[in-house]
Amino acid sequence: MTALPTPSAESQHYSQQLCDLVQKKIVTSGDWISFSELMQMALYTPKLGYYSGGSQKFGSIQNGGGDFITAPQLTPLFAQALARQVAQVVSLTQGDVLELGAGTGLLAADLLLALASLDQLPNQYYILEVSSHLRLIQQETLKEKLSTTLFEKVVWLDTLPTNFVGIILGNEVLDAIPVHLLVKKNDALFERGVAFDESLTWRDKPLEDEALSKLIDADALPNDYVTEVCPAANGLIHSLATALQAGAILMIDYGFSASEYYHPQRNEGTLMCHYQHYAHGDPLINLGLQDITAHVNFTAIADAGLAQGLSLHGYCNQTQFLMSCGILDLLGAVSPDDAAVYMPMAAAVQKLLSPAEMGDLFKVISFTKNLAENDDLLLLGFVSGDKSHTL
Repeated sequence: MTALPTPSAESQHYSQQLCDLVQKKIVTSGDWISFSELMQMALYTPKLGYYSGGSQKFGSIQNGGGDFITAPQLTPLFAQALARQVAQVVSLTQGDVLELGAGTGLLAADLLLALASLDQLPNQYYILEVSSHLRLIQQETLKEKLSTTLFEKVVWLDTLPTNFVGIILGNEVLDAIPVHLLVKKNDALFERGVAFDESLTWRDKPLEDEALSKLIDADALPNDYVTEVCPAANGLIHSLATALQAGAILMIDYGFSASEYYHPQRNEGTLMCHYQHYAHGDPLINLGLQDITAHVNFTAIADAGLAQGLSLHGYCNQTQFLMSCGILDLLGAVSPDDAAVYMPMAAAVQKLLSPAEMGDLFKVISFTKNLAENDDLLLLGFVSGDKSHTL
C-alpha cells in the first residue's frame, strides 16, 4: 500500500479517543464486534466520527484539501442536468424535494437555482442530515449562494417525514451505510469482524445471523471469497418506500448489479477508504479521519424497493442518465470563447461521462409510487439506455 500522509498531532489525538471507545466496545461485546459496528462508530460517533467530526471531507487537492471530490463539486452542470429530472417529478406531483445527506449543501444550492430558472421550484426543499457539523456547513453554503426567498424553502429534518410527496434524492448516500463483511472458506460462511490485540485486528467467526446468510448465495461463491452485505441499505429503502406517498426516489452511487458485484475476480470485496485523496483498503487505521465506503449492490436495492411495493422505474449508468438529462446541451450553451470558464467545465463533464472516470462506475436507480395514471410515463433520465433488465 502507498504510504499515506501522517495525520497531525491533533488529528491523532481525536483518532485515539475513538479507538479507545472501539476497544471498550470490543471488550464489552465478548472481544469481537462486527465490521458493521466498527464502520458505524468510525463514521458516526458524535464529535469523533468521520461524518460527525469537524474535519474537511469534500474538496480537491488544488483547492485546499479534503479526502475526495463529489460530482456537485466538479461543476454546477451536474446539478443543472439533474434539475431537469427533478423538475419533471415536481411538475407531476406539485410536491417537494427531499435530499438525503446533503454534503456541503452545494448540490442543494445549485439545484434550487436551476429549478428557479426552470420555473419549477418545489414547495419545500427538505434536507435530512444526521451530522450537526455538516448541517452547519450546508447552512453556510446555502446562505451564501441563495437569495433569502430561495433559502427560506430549505428545511432541515432529523427524521424522515411520514407522508412525503415529490422526489427523494440520494447522491453518494448508500455507499456510506455500514456493511457486514462475509467470508467463505472451507465451504462455510464466516463473518469477518474486529478484535483487539495491542491494536485493532481482523477476526473471523462462523456466521450465526441467519438474516445475513439469506442476503447472499453462498453456493455461488468460491472459497476464500470476501464480500459485503448491507441490510441497513435495504432498511433505508424500506423506510423511504413507507414515507413516499406519491413521487419518485432517485439514488446515485457507485456500484454494480449482483452478477458484477459477486464476480469471481472480485474476491476481496469492494471495501475502500479515502484519506486526503489517497484510496486504500485498510479501515482499521486512522479511525474517524478517513471515509470508509463499499460499492452498492444495486440488485439488492432493486429487490428491496420492489418488496415494498415500489415500481422500479429505471437503472442506468451516470453517463446515460446525464446525457438524457441534457448535460451536453448545457455545456454547449457555455461559450468556448471564454476559455477560463469553458475549459474547466468541459473537463468536469468529461470526468462525469467518461467510462474510465465516473461515467460507468456510477449508476442511477429510480423507483416510483403513485406518480401518474399513465403507465407509459418515462422519467427523463431513463428515456434511453435503461438497463433494469440486468438487475
